[in-house]
Amino acid sequence: MPELSSPLPVAEETPDPPDDVEAVSLLRSGIMRLSRRLKHQRVDESLSPTEMSVLGTLARCGSATPGELARKEHVQPPSMTRIVALLEAKGLVRLEPHPEDRRQKVVTQTEQAEAMLMESRRKRNAWLAELVGELDEDEWATLRAAAPVLEKLAHL
Repeated sequence: MPELSSPLPVAEETPDPPDDVEAVSLLRSGIMRLSRRLKHQRVDESLSPTEMSVLGTLARCGSATPGELARKEHVQPPSMTRIVALLEAKGLVRLEPHPEDRRQKVVTQTEQAEAMLMESRRKRNAWLAELVGELDEDEWATLRAAAPVLEKLAHL
């Protein structure tokens, strides 16, 4: 009987050095707290964070079917159907016939939604600029340099 070969060596996972673990933890904590505070800087308090996110996705990516929006927002299609209906009732989106598939609709943001998003961004930017004003020059330079990296992480 042939001798069984020994199993392939398993690459041992090396634990992150303690300073990396601490840095990751601080980064996570800081981003989460800042994100929560930014979410409170809204123009329209009647919209949920999910509804605002859907409007932001439409602003960035353009018109989309409810199914496409559900995938981009990581929600189930029935949930997106309800969200779209709420946004449509508020006059923030409109449903239009799909150009190629008559069974589907395309969700498009309205001018009212565009204006609200612009005002919301203005308010959030002003709030964040006020916070940044509390930093010293070195801290602000570090944060400016980190901004593209944070943007990249947000889209991975």
